[in-house]
Amino acid sequence: MNYIKRAIIMAAGIGSRLQPLTHITPKPLIQVDGIKMIDSIVSALHENNIHEIIVVIGHLKEQFYEWAKDKPDIRLIENPYYKTANNISSLFVARDFIDDVIILDGDQIIYNKNILHQNFDHSGYSVCWTETDTNEWILTVNENMRVTSYSRRGGKQGWQLFSISRWTKSDGLKLARLIEKEFIEHKQTDIYWDDVPLSHLNIFDLTVYPIKVNDIIEVDTIDELKKLETKL
Repeated sequence: MNYIKRAIIMAAGIGSRLQPLTHITPKPLIQVDGIKMIDSIVSALHENNIHEIIVVIGHLKEQFYEWAKDKPDIRLIENPYYKTANNISSLFVARDFIDDVIILDGDQIIYNKNILHQNFDHSGYSVCWTETDTNEWILTVNENMRVTSYSRRGGKQGWQLFSISRWTKSDGLKLARLIEKEFIEHKQTDIYWDDVPLSHLNIFDLTVYPIKVNDIIEVDTIDELKKLETKL
């Protein structure tokens, strides 16, 4: 059994699909029903006894420093590449901390704190089964719930990937080396960091951690934000 000892929260992006809101507020600091998205994540991490929290920042970074000034367990790491590179750059700058870690995007709202549980057997992703078509990434698994392939184009009747993943110390070391190699040597600045482990399934024995559709909400667009606020 492995135990999560720290979290990395990706919060450097510009959040272009939530503009004009993100012209003045970083996406993870936008409030939904009076609660900042990133605060719902931090609260859920604390509930699961995860208190070493690294937040990778870039866009409007000064606001994160203000947000974190009374939070001693938050460590901020600046991503100088956030304007010109995809989120592989955020994990690149935090690569030294991929060690019994849970990695999350900062633009999510956690409704079921149990999905950030501290104990885990294998490295892998939180997923939700979908019968209907989705544009989100889909994972295919075998009878042992090990990931065998992935699709960036989405699909249906598959395991929809959510931006929550767990990494053992040994897998974290391998992932850090691959991230560094892709970003520095191969100049792969345009890809998502998840492309790296999911395109190297011969190296990683990844599993899935099923969750329910209402356990977590990912807010990507203004319309999604409006619909969510209407429901609340």
